[in-house]
Amino acid sequence: MQKPNDIRAVLEAIENGSRFLVAAHARPDGDAIGSMLACGMILQQLGKQVDIVSRDRVPVIYRHLPCVDTIRATDTIGGEYDAVILLECDGIARTGLRGLEGRFTINIDHHFSGKLFANINWIENDACAVAAMIYELAMLAGVRITPEMATCLYIAVLTDTGSFCYAGTDARAFDIAADLVRHGAHPATIAYNVYFSNPTSKMRLLGAALSSLQREGRLAWMSVTQHDMHRTAAAEEDCEGLVNYAIGIDGIDVAVLLRELADGRIRLSLRSKGEINVASIAERFGGGGHSHASGCTIDGPLPAATARIHDLLRECLRMQPAAGATRS
Repeated sequence: MQKPNDIRAVLEAIENGSRFLVAAHARPDGDAIGSMLACGMILQQLGKQVDIVSRDRVPVIYRHLPCVDTIRATDTIGGEYDAVILLECDGIARTGLRGLEGRFTINIDHHFSGKLFANINWIENDACAVAAMIYELAMLAGVRITPEMATCLYIAVLTDTGSFCYAGTDARAFDIAADLVRHGAHPATIAYNVYFSNPTSKMRLLGAALSSLQREGRLAWMSVTQHDMHRTAAAEEDCEGLVNYAIGIDGIDVAVLLRELADGRIRLSLRSKGEINVASIAERFGGGGHSHASGCTIDGPLPAATARIHDLLRECLRMQPAAGATRS
């Protein structure tokens, strides 16, 4: 097994192979989708055969991306590949795909909870997005960054930095974004498609979530039930970003959205803007992510799950100063 940060091993594996599969985590976000597409474009420029797959469909706000139709929705992988490139996954199971076991895998990840599960592991915890790593891969591979590739990478960086608001946003993030604009990405058009093209169902679901909003000191929480999902005709993708309305409240350091799944389990979306590392909290329940944005799934029912996560977050908040507080 390779050590982390081994981009050279990734390049060597690509050079020596001819057919690749590219996948990311289930319920793909902007970083996963943009990075998968850009990775596929890199491989194609290098003369490789590539298939891009996702267990779940591409959310509406990302369906305008170049070459998005090349992402094949499936839950089972067949055929022969020289390597499977997995983006933003802490294990094969995170893809939600069957048929990956026993294959040669390349793990490219930037999450705090990243794990060395693959044959080759390239993990950069300080990268603002996995797209920043794919950008670096393109640079070292010597491929041309086309306007289409630039658009996919830009939208990935934009969304995974929370519009350049999250703690991981640094000078490198802006350098990459600027270079992608120079290569043909159009920031205003991309922002319009991402932030001003939401389906009506998402706005109705947001109303349902906000109506459940509660606060206790520095902690805020919202919930979405299966009834809410049905009466608003919402899709799973419509839940993305709802928790940000809770963490956006003045004086709130930790927020959580609890979403009831069809099987009765509860999906948690955790956000922090203080000293609380929500990735470590999510890892306790088999999830993971970033220190300020993470997720996991726990057993229901909703009231029991709410009490369980609240007890844990209250204890964490008692042990940490408020965001922006002066530490002695």
